[in-house]
Amino acid sequence: MREIHILCVGKLKEKFYQDACAEYMKRLSGYCRLTMTEIPETKLPQNPSQAQIDAALAKEAQKIRDKLPPRAYTAALCIEGRLYSSQDMAMLVVTDGSLVSPPPRICFLIGGSYGLDEKLKAECGYRLSMSPMTFPHHLARVMLLEQIYRSFKIEEGSSYHK
Repeated sequence: MREIHILCVGKLKEKFYQDACAEYMKRLSGYCRLTMTEIPETKLPQNPSQAQIDAALAKEAQKIRDKLPPRAYTAALCIEGRLYSSQDMAMLVVTDGSLVSPPPRICFLIGGSYGLDEKLKAECGYRLSMSPMTFPHHLARVMLLEQIYRSFKIEEGSSYHK
């Protein structure tokens, strides 16, 4: 069974995000072994300088590196990443004819309010953009989980994705 890991910066506080994530995680339980790990977001002052932001991102990046599963293919979610269709995402997530020749596990990285550290993104095998629009990083979790679920439904030929 495919292993999928999601490493997220920040804690989900809003119940509606928690409920949506829980629903997709339940749906995915029959398709993959899914883990979601929250990394604490570094506290910053009200109006941080760019140097303070960069230092916080570097600190968060190290915490992410410490939690990366061994031999995982990493994909950073970031606005400058590549846009993929749901069908292409399905190839990335589930199929043997994958765009990346699937390793035993894939790990998606979702940054906090200020995104992900540039060096960490450069270390990833893939950069994925959900949209050129900006979304709350908490919503990105729900969107990613939905697309992973959709990937498995596409692979099984379900009408869910239509």
